[in-house]
Amino acid sequence: MANYVSVFLVSLSAIFFVVDPIGIVPLFLTMTAGDPPEKVRRTARRACAVAGGLMLFFALFGGVIFKVFGVSLAAFRVAGGLLLLVTALDMLRARASATRTTPSEQQEGIEKEDVALVPLAMPLLAGPGAIATVLVLMARGGDDPVAMALVLASVAITFAASYLVLRGAGLVQRALKASGVAVLERVMGLILAAIAVQFMADGVKELWRG
Repeated sequence: MANYVSVFLVSLSAIFFVVDPIGIVPLFLTMTAGDPPEKVRRTARRACAVAGGLMLFFALFGGVIFKVFGVSLAAFRVAGGLLLLVTALDMLRARASATRTTPSEQQEGIEKEDVALVPLAMPLLAGPGAIATVLVLMARGGDDPVAMALVLASVAITFAASYLVLRGAGLVQRALKASGVAVLERVMGLILAAIAVQFMADGVKELWRG
């Protein structure tokens, strides 16, 4: 039982921190500036639904990628850990991660009429780091259906929470202000960095034994 609690807590924290809906709040407000409240809510709902669906798809069928490309779980853990570490370091410096979106993509999003799918759902919410995280977490669960179900539940909870954060983006920004968002980003980045190092350590140990 304690092991499942640990799996759930690690999965939920890793997925939530790498998706980082609070860090997306300023971009979301910029991209939806001038939109009526109903359209803002609809944009947040569509973005989270699509991103969540994409993450669940990779969680359920990502194992095929290992077989098709002949990639070992250990190698993917190291690669996923490195990608997470880059994201975590950017969070610690309170700046947008280039692994999620580039300035040109952000500008395109601001100018687009519909931003729910691109760039909000992909790559801001369900970016490469988030997809790599869920793949590694599912692989760590092995053939244990309970552990896999806990990872899937973590994805669902993360995107339900992300919708609530984006729906109330204006309130979140007013409550935390720029300095509060930066502090929270750094705290989440520190925890995410520790998870990334653990991913890499597990992968290196498996590669060494192999």
